[in-house]
Amino acid sequence: MKKTSQFLILSLIAFVSLISGTAYTNASEKPNYVITTDATYPPFDFQDKNNQYTGIDQEILKTIAKREGFTYTLKPMSFNAATQSVSSDQADGVIAGMSITDERKAVYDFGTPYYRSGIGWAVKKGSNIKALKDLKFQTVALKTGTSGADYALSIQKEYGFKVTYFNDSDTLYNDVINDNAQATFGDLPVIQYAVKNGTKLKVMNPKAPIQAGWYGFAVKKGQNAKLLASFNHGFAEIKKDGTYDKIVAKYLGASAATFTGSKKDNSTVMGILNANRNAFLQGLWQTVILTVFAIVLASIWGILLGVMGVSQLPWIRAISTTIIYLFRGLPLMVLAFFIYIGLPGVIGTKIPAFTAGLLTLILNEGAYTAAFVRGGFEAVDRGQMEAARSLGLPYSKSMRRVIMPQGLKIMIPSFINQFIITLKDTSILSAIGILELTQTGSLIVSRNSQGFRVWAIVAVIYLIVITLLTWLSNWVEKRTRA
Repeated sequence: MKKTSQFLILSLIAFVSLISGTAYTNASEKPNYVITTDATYPPFDFQDKNNQYTGIDQEILKTIAKREGFTYTLKPMSFNAATQSVSSDQADGVIAGMSITDERKAVYDFGTPYYRSGIGWAVKKGSNIKALKDLKFQTVALKTGTSGADYALSIQKEYGFKVTYFNDSDTLYNDVINDNAQATFGDLPVIQYAVKNGTKLKVMNPKAPIQAGWYGFAVKKGQNAKLLASFNHGFAEIKKDGTYDKIVAKYLGASAATFTGSKKDNSTVMGILNANRNAFLQGLWQTVILTVFAIVLASIWGILLGVMGVSQLPWIRAISTTIIYLFRGLPLMVLAFFIYIGLPGVIGTKIPAFTAGLLTLILNEGAYTAAFVRGGFEAVDRGQMEAARSLGLPYSKSMRRVIMPQGLKIMIPSFINQFIITLKDTSILSAIGILELTQTGSLIVSRNSQGFRVWAIVAVIYLIVITLLTWLSNWVEKRTRA
């Protein structure tokens, strides 16, 4: 039974991968390593003004890979998703300003420590908070999974503050700047880089880092020993010949414009739009592709489940009801993480992020579609079925010829609404590293700290696409009813 279930799951994954054009291979067949990172963590990991991934971590990795003769595919995502991808065998390694701790050593094997850091804390410029004791009854913003968050929690009872969590640094900083939180804790060089690049925070311990520790490149414990050995050998070489020191100095000593672009490129909406035109277009294209595939496949799946829901056979109706209940009840992000991070450990096969995201949308949106499809069929007057049966038509033919055509017309507004919901739901898939429009916005904001302007652009793009989709859907509805 277990083998049968795994076969069905693998078949479904292979089918979705095939139709979406996503490569589907076993880890042993991959020509390079898959490395995850948190690309919203400057100066260690971020996108530059040319939308290329860069930073201390990325340049170290790139230099070592070139010298050691291996290639890699970079997968940017949130920090927690990046680390979990490695522990679930979805990726081979992670480099993301990851502090080496005893807890993490139980799950990962770390390479040679490559950067000594420490924790800093910051408040809004002009804040009345002067010391940790002033944080009593205040709110502290923390980034999930970081050493700064761990330290803040360790002193929370002593200083009596509340905490709130974020997945990216820019949103966290703006929470403090906008007075929703009064302070933040994080890696000192990261906070200092943000301040140097215009973030309106004040670092409270600029010369005295708290709990200094080391960053490390990590692989899953007991695996990828060759990759780890290559990293260690390459790091020793760049440390020995001075390349490492040049990389660190390049990013810690750089002016804002070096990586973020000129003030003209970031001070106006048009400047940001022009400077990042290709990135926005690529993100929009990924969103459209996901939406189109998801709409088509979720509609097919939903109609099938809806038809099963009005079957004469109780056990078929029960299967439909169970599937609809299950996938409507699961939050979309939980389902995405389960498919992308949890499922590979069960079936023993990697699932590409695009495939995982598409499966998430199909299962979730298909369940909602099935619910209104079933309701549409049931909304057709019962007399229609009775009339069809009285004319000698069997149940199946009565459904196909009489009930379904009428029911589908009733459902058209619901289909239009579901199409729009599917488009907006693609934004959640940025959590597993799919570079759609929302993730594109996050990467740009992490570089230029222009959250209001960038998110205004993203919002307008979504509104334009949704408007076009609504016009198209309304046109189809009119043609159908004509």
